[in-house]
Amino acid sequence: MLTPELQQKPAAIGFREFVALMALMQSLVALSIDAMLPALTEIGKELGASQANDSQLIVSFLFLGLAFGQGIYGPLSDTTGRKPSLYLGFALFLAGGLLCLFSTDLKVMLAGRFLQGLGLAAPRCVIVAIVRDQYEGPQMARVMSFVMTIFIFVPAIAPTLGQGILMVAHWRAIFAALLACGIITLVWLATRLPETLPVERRIPFSLTRIKNAIREVCSHRVSIGYTISLGLISSAFLGYLSSAQQIFQKQYQLGTLFPLYFAVLALCIGGASFANGRLVMRFGMQSLSRWSKRISTVLSLLFFLYVLSVGGLPPLWTLMAYMMVTLFCFGIMYGNLNAMAMEPLGHIAGVGAAVMGALSTLISVPCGILIGLSYNGTVIPVISGFTISGILIVIVMHWIESAPEKRIMDSDSSE
Repeated sequence: MLTPELQQKPAAIGFREFVALMALMQSLVALSIDAMLPALTEIGKELGASQANDSQLIVSFLFLGLAFGQGIYGPLSDTTGRKPSLYLGFALFLAGGLLCLFSTDLKVMLAGRFLQGLGLAAPRCVIVAIVRDQYEGPQMARVMSFVMTIFIFVPAIAPTLGQGILMVAHWRAIFAALLACGIITLVWLATRLPETLPVERRIPFSLTRIKNAIREVCSHRVSIGYTISLGLISSAFLGYLSSAQQIFQKQYQLGTLFPLYFAVLALCIGGASFANGRLVMRFGMQSLSRWSKRISTVLSLLFFLYVLSVGGLPPLWTLMAYMMVTLFCFGIMYGNLNAMAMEPLGHIAGVGAAVMGALSTLISVPCGILIGLSYNGTVIPVISGFTISGILIVIVMHWIESAPEKRIMDSDSSE
């Protein structure tokens, strides 16, 4: 449902182009992560990584920048509008890309990756506020699902792009390609997307207002509960991302076939997001999230016991089958949890999205780093991450659903 302000002002961008632009901005995050994966070992060796697992920090430090950056752009976008915040983020992303491109040791590379993450926090956070400016409830979940559907095809092809670049050029060419993508996206944003936050709805910058908004988000059981759930999902996923190259290329010796297997799993999340966009209007966000949570958690627990019984080295086909189902469930949950967490926060969409993004990422980064650095030549650390996060999500979502305000919201939506 469009807000009255946007209904009165004709948009300069159609629905499909809007979804495509939102997806492309979100996709810069995935592209900046996944295009690196085939090159992690080579980058680590050239830049002097002391241990094999240290190369995973090239992924993790970008997420760390994301965590800190999202606390900046949300409040800023409420004050200055959505587009100026995005411009600042793209400037930092491009600066970080240049630092990575010309890095000579691992510390400089990690500094550049942190700066890239700090910049990418702008689209990651502000996009949610832009969508919330125009849609709410199941409609917002539908739009976010379509955005996620396009977005997830980028991780499906990004490792292949990275592998292809490595076959004809140095790994630094990957960062040059990222810079080119950032510039193209920035030009599209600047020339096509109208500002979605009218001047009359902007809020003067105030530390007191930000503190009160953070308190409101953190004290609302529905918002904070679904934010924690998002963080737990992201923890398991970051642990998997950090370890994927070592698991597939080293443990299962897939070599250059790694991007193909990674793509299959990424497409499972994309397929889930697309299916959710079709199903959410019929079955509702809560029902879809509830069943996805149950299926993924039970399956993770059973597969974890199986993995222990085979010494952490299950046949590749069993690992792929498990990951396909689990990531499909994650894809269903992700768009719905975002929308349900934002549902009570329409009046503070910018800072609400910022707090959500920052808290969920601050939960996921240390946990994901721990899972990744625990890699020991088996899949036990990764599968245990999925299992533990699943159990914790069950507990958190049960706590959410017992809230009086949650029952009222469910009753209102059913009417």
